[in-house]
Amino acid sequence: MPSIVGPIKINSIDGGVINFGDSFYLSPKSNSKVSSGSGSFNTGDFINTNSGLSATNTADPDVADQNVSANA
Repeated sequence: MPSIVGPIKINSIDGGVINFGDSFYLSPKSNSKVSSGSGSFNTGDFINTNSGLSATNTADPDVADQNVSANA
């Protein structure tokens, strides 16, 4: 028998799955924003990054970038 579950807000889950009853349509949502300078996400054993002068503008004039609303 189908179950009816109202709106649920889960603030944080690091790797996992949550199911409530007989789930027909699952629509997970997430958003994030990262500000980083040049050469900051390089990975490897022998990295040589010559970026000279670098500045990252972290000012955000608009309050919301990626709105996640409701549960649909």
